Amino acid sequence: MGELIDNAKKKREILKDLIRRLHGGQAESEVRSQLQHLLGSIPYDDVVKAEQELINEGLPTEEVIKLCDVHSSVLKGSIDQSGARDAPDGHPVHTFRQENIALNWEAGALVALYEKAPVIGRDAAVEYINELRGHFNALMDVDKHYRRKEYLLFPFLEKHDITGPPKVMWAKHDEARAMLKKALAALEAALKSPENLPGLVEAELKPASDAVLDMIYKEEQILLPMSLDTLGEDEWYEVYRQSDEIGYCLYDPKTRWKPAGVSVEAMDDAAGTGSGRIQLPSGSFTVRELTALLNTLSVDITFVDADDTVRYFSQGKHRIFDRTRAILGRKVQLCHPPHSVDVVERILKDFRSGAEDSAAFWIRMKKRFIHIEYFALRDEEGGYLGTMEVSQDLTEKRRLEGEQHLLNYK
Repeated sequence: MGELIDNAKKKREILKDLIRRLHGGQAESEVRSQLQHLLGSIPYDDVVKAEQELINEGLPTEEVIKLCDVHSSVLKGSIDQSGARDAPDGHPVHTFRQENIALNWEAGALVALYEKAPVIGRDAAVEYINELRGHFNALMDVDKHYRRKEYLLFPFLEKHDITGPPKVMWAKHDEARAMLKKALAALEAALKSPENLPGLVEAELKPASDAVLDMIYKEEQILLPMSLDTLGEDEWYEVYRQSDEIGYCLYDPKTRWKPAGVSVEAMDDAAGTGSGRIQLPSGSFTVRELTALLNTLSVDITFVDADDTVRYFSQGKHRIFDRTRAILGRKVQLCHPPHSVDVVERILKDFRSGAEDSAAFWIRMKKRFIHIEYFALRDEEGGYLGTMEVSQDLTEKRRLEGEQHLLNYK
């Protein structure tokens, strides 16, 4: 066993030396060739250990951040995942992986669209740009994926003395967020100047989608397997329990996860999410009672907070419009197709300013009469708290005539 550990340490020292050479300016191709010749493959956890040790030994974190993508490029194809564990359905790692599948699909759709840019004529440009915007809107949802890592996963890694790699990855998150915002702004401008599309793809769009794809690779190959080996089941349950508050990215977990050997009830009670009552000015509920009440109403409710973020939706048996928890924590503007965002923005602006308090629409959908109304929510001083959407199927109620005084369950 001592020899194996010694060999692992020697391999890690070689990897650290190769990373130092990259930082010293040696060409990627040379370092990659030396890596493959000297090491062949590298266990995923050794990559994190080597990076952490380099930072502990004085290599500035800012320097690691700057060359993070170079490290990943050199290591591609050389990371050994033979010891990686699977995560059961509902486990936070399973959810992260499912989200990565969805993100990868959106980025892949963009790659196919990029190839069409040089031949798109002016007449087809608006439709083409809106298609690109739709996929970039979806990629913006990665913010919730990143925030669950930053605020739930990284703190536990830091408790296990893994501090450097989370800092590096957080910085790369911020770069990806900025690139995605810049790409969307560029697409907005391209609606007025579609002739700039080919150059826009290379300058703004492709770097943004590539940043998301690069992070997926780092997570799948290194971060998630290493995290599974590091965190205990009680720590993973804390990540799981708090994930709903931040929300999910393009995927809604289908399975409730309960770790073996952990008292879920005790942890929930300690966190204040168990059987305690929610006290309101005119009464109180348990969480279970309030959930049942809201889900029993004959209307669908969605709540968007004062920052335009979707925070809640009811889950009745017969919802009119599909909702999944993937929309929680997402900006409401990104939940609508690009061509309808202007209407959403106007309603929010009028509610926020106090110019209006409600806005109603009604539509025909599959022979049903659907009424949709938006209400501004305000505190006692009139301050804007957010917007509530209430949708109701009025088909049967519009047919009512006369009166009904006797009990008739039908």
